Amino acid sequence: MYRARVIPCLLIKGNGLVKTKKFKDPVYVGDPVNAMRIFSEKEVDEIVVLDIDASREGREPNYELIAEMAGEAFMPMAYGGGIQCLDQVQRLIRLGIEKVVINTAAFSSMEFIRAAADIFGSQAIVGSVDVKRNLLGGYRIVAKSATLDTKAPLEDHVQRLISAGVGEILLNSVDRDGMMNGYDLDLIRSITSKVNVPVVACGGAGSVEHLSQAVHEAGASAVAAGSMFVFFGKHRAVLINYPAETLLI
Repeated sequence: MYRARVIPCLLIKGNGLVKTKKFKDPVYVGDPVNAMRIFSEKEVDEIVVLDIDASREGREPNYELIAEMAGEAFMPMAYGGGIQCLDQVQRLIRLGIEKVVINTAAFSSMEFIRAAADIFGSQAIVGSVDVKRNLLGGYRIVAKSATLDTKAPLEDHVQRLISAGVGEILLNSVDRDGMMNGYDLDLIRSITSKVNVPVVACGGAGSVEHLSQAVHEAGASAVAAGSMFVFFGKHRAVLINYPAETLLI
């Protein structure tokens, strides 16, 4: 029986593992290499690692840290942050990264994504879209860790990513990030109802029920979460976990 993928999403700042709320106020939660080791032991479906400063600071990925994490990853690993050229994509794949996550670079060169998909295959290219609600309840796309309002129309941008060859969309709600009160199901539906590639929902998960809602009510092909897998209990004690109940999704 088909089961949706359940994907821990790890945020990297410097050499540390952090967690944010609404893309702000990063809190240190541990060593990312150790976290990767624990998630491997828990046999998670996949894992996504995002460097939250690389694109905003205009620097390349931290290859040394990525290599250490990839060495502990016994599951498919995706990486995003600071990726702007084909040489970087190739270097990441040689380190053991199976999917590269491209966000900010899409706004300067959709041709870069098209070339990456042609060379490395659509299955290796994930188009990441960070979304905030505006005052009127509509959606706007932001980039560079939500510090840049791109002005790009949401549905048009997603379709352009797909036309350029991405094999998957990582759809992240900035407003729900770290809040653990559920995904933005309307946002997810607005995209899943119009595309023919897998959509990974991200931002807001706090329970297995939330994961299930994103899949069964909003049409997500997979679900990603951060806080849910690094915090435990109402006091948000740091505890890396991956509940067996996810197998019910």
